[in-house]
Amino acid sequence: MLSKFLRKPVDVAPRQDRRRFLSIGAGALACAAVARPALARSAALAPERSLAFYNLHTGESLKTVYWADGDYVSGSLSEINYLLRDFRNDEVKAIHPDLLDLLHAITDRLGTSKPIQLISGYRSPATNAMLHARSDGVAVHSLHMDGMASDIRIPGHDLRELHKVALSLRGGGVGYYPKSDFVHVDVGRVRRWTGA
Repeated sequence: MLSKFLRKPVDVAPRQDRRRFLSIGAGALACAAVARPALARSAALAPERSLAFYNLHTGESLKTVYWADGDYVSGSLSEINYLLRDFRNDEVKAIHPDLLDLLHAITDRLGTSKPIQLISGYRSPATNAMLHARSDGVAVHSLHMDGMASDIRIPGHDLRELHKVALSLRGGGVGYYPKSDFVHVDVGRVRRWTGA
């Protein structure tokens, strides 16, 4: 577990707010199941869902079960949020559970338990603005800023294979960046593009 690396306290919502959040989240997941059938089927079949990450910028690793007994595991979500933080300023934001389910479905389709190499997870507004100023390829309001996107690669799997699997799941946006050696995946609307 990555708990020993957590530097900032994790806010715990009052029980009433948690129930409201979970009921809203359940509705969003039900909508996602209708819009993204391949992804929903993959997630529904797993009694537990786990992910392994290696953050290329910080050198931190994490392997955790983030969903078990029919619910997301809050401690694991906090650890994932921290590992996928904006490494430039250590700002942490909640990563959308749909993104975690998409990443799980990708690793499941690839038949791998190797860690996902993380190039970019959450981006703070300041970081995104800086990157946007340097490149037309960075959106003014990237889904990275909402905890709904990640740029990844998986060792032992060709980038084209990863790209093909991500597209097949129809879980959201998929960007293919062969020169930069990563695939962008997000849980926004379904779309595709190729970058540098």
